[in-house]
Amino acid sequence: METNGIEKKLTGMEGDPDLQFLLTGGDLLKVRSQSWKKTRFLKLQDDCKTIWRQSKKPFKSSQTFPVSNISAVQIGRQSEGFKKNTEEQVEGRCFSIMFKGRQKNLDLIASSEEEAGQWVKSLQKLITCINNQSRQQKAEHWIFSCLRKADKNKDDKLSQSEMKSFLKLINMNLDDDYAEFLFKKCDTSNSGYLAGKEIEHFYNLLTQREEIDVIYGEYAQNTGFMSAKNLVDFLMKEQREKATLADGQRIIETFEPDEHVKEKKLLSKDGFLIYLHNAEAMILNPEHAEVYQDMQQPLNHYFISSSHNTYLMEDQLKGPSSTQAYARALLKGCRCVELDCWDGSENEPVIYHGYTLTSKILFKDAIKAIKENAFKTSDYPVILSLENHCSVEQQKVMAQHMSSILGSALVTSPLGDDMPKNFPSPEELKGKFLIKGKRLNKLEVSFTEVAAAAYDTDVTEEEESNDEGEEDEQKEKKSKKKLKLAKELSDMVIYCRSVHFNSFEDARKNQSFYEMSSFKEGKAVNLAEESVNAYIRHNVEKLSRIYPSGSRTDSSNYNPVPLWNAGCQIVALNFQTDCAEMDVNQGRFLVNGKSGYVLKPAYMRDSATEFDPITLTRGEWLKHKTLHIMVISAQQLPKVNKKKSSIVDPYVKVQIYGVPADTAKKVTSTVDNNGFNPAWNENFQFDVYVPELALVRFVIKDYDTTSDNEFVGQYTLPFNSLKMGYRHMPLFNKTGDLLPSAGLFVHIMVLDGE
Repeated sequence: METNGIEKKLTGMEGDPDLQFLLTGGDLLKVRSQSWKKTRFLKLQDDCKTIWRQSKKPFKSSQTFPVSNISAVQIGRQSEGFKKNTEEQVEGRCFSIMFKGRQKNLDLIASSEEEAGQWVKSLQKLITCINNQSRQQKAEHWIFSCLRKADKNKDDKLSQSEMKSFLKLINMNLDDDYAEFLFKKCDTSNSGYLAGKEIEHFYNLLTQREEIDVIYGEYAQNTGFMSAKNLVDFLMKEQREKATLADGQRIIETFEPDEHVKEKKLLSKDGFLIYLHNAEAMILNPEHAEVYQDMQQPLNHYFISSSHNTYLMEDQLKGPSSTQAYARALLKGCRCVELDCWDGSENEPVIYHGYTLTSKILFKDAIKAIKENAFKTSDYPVILSLENHCSVEQQKVMAQHMSSILGSALVTSPLGDDMPKNFPSPEELKGKFLIKGKRLNKLEVSFTEVAAAAYDTDVTEEEESNDEGEEDEQKEKKSKKKLKLAKELSDMVIYCRSVHFNSFEDARKNQSFYEMSSFKEGKAVNLAEESVNAYIRHNVEKLSRIYPSGSRTDSSNYNPVPLWNAGCQIVALNFQTDCAEMDVNQGRFLVNGKSGYVLKPAYMRDSATEFDPITLTRGEWLKHKTLHIMVISAQQLPKVNKKKSSIVDPYVKVQIYGVPADTAKKVTSTVDNNGFNPAWNENFQFDVYVPELALVRFVIKDYDTTSDNEFVGQYTLPFNSLKMGYRHMPLFNKTGDLLPSAGLFVHIMVLDGE
């Protein structure tokens, strides 16, 4: 089995000098501290998807990591480690490998600038190629690398025991008799091992999907193949899509792997499966994967992906603060980040969680990291939410840093020449930064003659106190200390001035549109339950920011859905925490090009709206739908337990998040000992009354009799972005990163309710 050729081909980089460079590898200096700098030999393994690094110590084992775990490769001394532990003269020879999830950066120094550039260029190219692989290619790649691992004596043959270890690697616990039966069926030469074509046959038997055979068989009218017309029938009847003969021909041209079949303008079963795995045929409406909403509405008419304590990597008492945490949140499409600023030594402000043991980072380094990563995932504006505890002196330094690092991208005056009457739109603010913070006076003052006289250097600072509950009102009153504010910093606050919230009536009478309040989770949840229509109307005019209560020292999260239902735009979550609430946030912002902005429904943008998500009176929001879901099968689920012998026992939970009347969940039975191709074929039905606010979450868990059922993977998307018919969906892991070859296969039907 000449797998290396296959694997080079699967990366799409066959014969590429950059791929050759990585396969050859070279010595690099790994930097951990000022004194710890050691040589490591790095090279790409033959599978073209794992990097191998060898230490120079005689007994130290070598380590590997998958290329798919890399989130970015950066040239220069950009990481905190490099800034702390190296001198400026090595700048051009440095590069950092950043990872998904919690893994620390790998800081490396090459022997020359050219070599550093070559490593970065080659790695970026390989990452792009691997990301662009179709799911079919990823699945093949994964199966080939498992075959390679299973082939212990590297003779390109599989003995029966090697085949068993291969099955364990692909998360499938085959019954011994069944495994022997399959093996004998493939071992046509009766040699006791599989080689060449026999391995291919074995692979085909394993990857055979009966449910696809049945669907394909029903429509393949042309001597066992699908013609363009058969395909169009399938698309219209099953997938409920408008399709023409030209569409059918384009799909055959694009997805049929067998040239002979393609020449006859037919689609084989392989081609059909490759098409079903492509983004255009998956469960998420491909039109919604791009920016498809009107981006010209005022900023406060959108839900905005927002993070709390963005600088933290772990919990709020002793976890590390890191500029990498900003990079990670922004790369996930977050558009509102928080900076907790305190006086630091040598007149340099620092960021950390005040009065705790979390580590500190320099304010200017955080601003640099934000600038570097702000617009990689989305072009739309980023709000910097300042939690300011600094002296006037260091506030001036903050203003200077923001001004010099962010330059013209920082909004420091209203967009027009006159006093604005409303927010600009995300479209008008593309590539811009807005500051949210205290301001010495109203914006209107700067448009009048007597501007100078109206300045007062004191404002009341409401600290985000760490107390919850009514009895803490007294403590809170005490903490309203006077804060001296630097004019330089105050003048940068244009569209997001922080003010204290007294009541909806007071806000209506006395607050300008750009004056916004932050609500602690408990207070916000009460308002969203007791006066939800007033809250919705308030949010038609103004922005609201919600943040987790201080008692969540473990950085856990609250459910954002009831607050979105109340029209709150900036519902800030702890992005550093893996949980269902973050999955739901990722699902909400999966659409509209992952821009971090999702337009609120029309009835939440109307100041006279009668909408109340709890009592649900009649109105344009009521569009009763019945959702029918058949959970059919899953493919190539990852192991949850690292133990070699462990195989998952998967079940699927389908949840609807939305207004209280729509909230529901259903669960399938458990399939024992099969994470490779478990099948359920179970039907569920849900009533959805307010589809525009509903989200559907599919979560797969590993059933365990003795402990908690462990999370395997999940996918969440807005109800209105579901496609009907037979659909695959990708799966995300705990940290919200894509599982390379796993998937769930379902059938969806949405009908008008009674």
